[in-house]
Amino acid sequence: MRTIIFDIETSAYPFDSLSESQQEYLLRYAEKTKDEEIKKEKIGDAIRYMSLYPFTAKVVAIGIYDVDKEKSFVYYESEKEEEWYSEEKNTHYKGLSEKEILESFWRIVEVADRVVTFNGRMFDAPFLMLRSAILKTKPSRNLITNRYDKSFHIDLLDQFTFYGLTRKFNLDFYCNAFGIESPKSKGISGMEVKTLYEAGKVKEIAVYCGDDIYASYQLFKIWADFLHF
Repeated sequence: MRTIIFDIETSAYPFDSLSESQQEYLLRYAEKTKDEEIKKEKIGDAIRYMSLYPFTAKVVAIGIYDVDKEKSFVYYESEKEEEWYSEEKNTHYKGLSEKEILESFWRIVEVADRVVTFNGRMFDAPFLMLRSAILKTKPSRNLITNRYDKSFHIDLLDQFTFYGLTRKFNLDFYCNAFGIESPKSKGISGMEVKTLYEAGKVKEIAVYCGDDIYASYQLFKIWADFLHF
C-alpha cells in the first residue's frame, strides 16, 4: 500500500490586488467597529488570515513524504525550473510554477493508496482542490471523503482528538508531547511563511515544509503503532 503524507504552505496576495468589492467583503465586520484601536486590530487580522483562503492566497510549497520509500519531495514556487537535493534530510526540492506544482501533486496522489495529513480535511485538502479549480487543473482524486472513513484519507488531527472529543492542539504541541523534533524548533512557523515569501526566501519555506511532513510522518507512526485499531 503506497502511503504519502503531504502538507502545504500558502501565501496571500497583496490586499490591494483584490477588487474593491472583495476588499470591502473581507473588512466589512472590522469597519463596523467604532473603537479605532479594535478596528485597526481587526483589519490587521482580516488581512493576515488571507493566507488561509484559496481565493486570496496561492500555494507556494507542497511537501510529500513517501512512507514506503522513506523519502521527501518538496515542490516550491519558482520563476525558473530548478532542482536540488539535501542528503542530510534525504529530500528532493524542485522549483516550479504554482500550476505545475499542483499538476505534479495530483499525479502523485492519483497512484497513492492512502494519504495522511495533519488538519488536512479542514485546510490542505479543500485549499488544494479549490486552488486547482481556479488554475483550471483537475484534481485526480477527491481528498474530502467521509470523515470517519480512514481507508484513503487519514487526518491525524481527527485521530488524535478522536474526531473532536478532546481539545485540538497544533502540530508543534503534539510533537513536543510525543518527543518528536518539531519543525517550529528552528524558529519558523506557518505564520511566518508570508513574511519569508515576500522577502524572496522561498527555499527556506520549502525546507520548513519538508521538516513539517517529516514531523507528521513521525506522528503518523505513533498513531499507527499505538492508536490504530
